[in-house]
Amino acid sequence: MTLLPAVLCRQLRDLMRYRFKLTCFRSSEKNRLQNCLTVSNIQLGNVVSDTFGKSAQAILDKLLENPADTSFDLEPLVFKSLKKKLPELRDAIDGYITPEQAGKLKVIKGHFEDLGSRKAELEELILALAAPYQQELAILQTAPGISSVFTAIGIISEIGTNMEAFPSAKHLCSWAGLTPTNNESAGKKKSVRVSKAGCYIKPLLVQCANAIVTSKKHPEIRNRYLRIKKRRGHKKAIIAIARMLLTALYHMLKNGENYNAELYRKSDMPPADREITVEQAILIAKNQGYKIKSATA
Repeated sequence: MTLLPAVLCRQLRDLMRYRFKLTCFRSSEKNRLQNCLTVSNIQLGNVVSDTFGKSAQAILDKLLENPADTSFDLEPLVFKSLKKKLPELRDAIDGYITPEQAGKLKVIKGHFEDLGSRKAELEELILALAAPYQQELAILQTAPGISSVFTAIGIISEIGTNMEAFPSAKHLCSWAGLTPTNNESAGKKKSVRVSKAGCYIKPLLVQCANAIVTSKKHPEIRNRYLRIKKRRGHKKAIIAIARMLLTALYHMLKNGENYNAELYRKSDMPPADREITVEQAILIAKNQGYKIKSATA
């Protein structure tokens, strides 16, 4: 039986949100294992870059076989550049793991590995369910910061593929919680924070935005980030870049076109017949950081 597009998108959204929860659970188990090692004075994290890497896990497995014995040979357990750090590794495992801590570590490791297996099974379901959206996924993956197919699926699962539901890109950005709220009373602005909407799509876009601004491959985005950051700080600048990215994604899905550097500029251009007063123009200039001087100065 062929699923309706709305039903298919809703099922994708539920699966992707569950995948997000599993990712959070795995991160919690990572932190819990690291805390157990710290309590036992096992400082592997100070030597290896990833406590859950191949070498670190081999050392940890050896430790858990006999927690009282830390004098085993480390060289067969480490790989590549870590062979140069054998003295540091020897000092890092010079701790004491109690039987209770060893039992807890085994439970944590088993749960972490089981979560990884369940996540892999879930991802197979997601990829199978997302098969009808291959064209849209290919388009989204041309955008900066969206290299993973699961990131693209996550975006589609939240906003869909039919952009007719949103009259404009600004409506979509507002729905996603990426536009400042208008909390004004008696001529005084009380808050310009973004709304709490988009609790799943907003973190995803912010993650993409953080990846973009660290790269020099897209100067049109990085330069805008640096300009806003100088005036408003990192957090507001990242939200602006996330909004800029979502605006581009809106037009990419609506027109079925790949990303290009001019896409967001074209979409943000005001109508040709738009008119404003001199006072409004001065206010806009002030908000952009310009100092207003008289014409005679």
